[in-house]
Amino acid sequence: MPYKKSEHYDETTLHQLANNYQHVLEMLGEDVTREGLEKTPMRVAKSNLFLTQGYKMDAVEIINSAKFKESYSEMVIVKDIELYSMCEHHMLPFFGKAHIAYIPNGYITGLSKLARVVDCFARRLQVQERMTHQILDAVTEALNPLGVAVVIEAKHLCMMMRGVQKQNSATTTSAFYGEFEKDKTRSEFLRLISSDLH
Repeated sequence: MPYKKSEHYDETTLHQLANNYQHVLEMLGEDVTREGLEKTPMRVAKSNLFLTQGYKMDAVEIINSAKFKESYSEMVIVKDIELYSMCEHHMLPFFGKAHIAYIPNGYITGLSKLARVVDCFARRLQVQERMTHQILDAVTEALNPLGVAVVIEAKHLCMMMRGVQKQNSATTTSAFYGEFEKDKTRSEFLRLISSDLH
């Protein structure tokens, strides 16, 4: 989605953030008047407002905007939904993909809405474990399905760039509701996405 400043911030917030980032750069020992950094505080302010726009999104509302009555009652899976988020502990990115499945109970939603739900929660300061359950809870609340499953696999720069500095580690989280709490249904879902999990 293209960045549109009028939708995501007001000018007062933008300038306050930019001023704060200028102070951060100065405290790090940088010369904020040099050519390469003159516009950096404003760029960072705009960037972070974009990356945290999920606070202004309502996941249930997103799903309900394309909710349709339908008698289909088999598993619906949307795989490989790219996600980019920010770790709330160090404000460093983590990125990966989400797989979402649900079993309709009279209603379905537009497939793209599930991807938007991921963005809604990813574009906040996050922890992967919480985000996994937030996605599951939103789908459950909006559609009242027979079951929901969410699996997220991500790499965290807070582990790769600092701390233990393990470049090849990935974190997988999962959450299941309803029919997916049964071994047979959960196993079918995991088998169908298994080619994407490492």
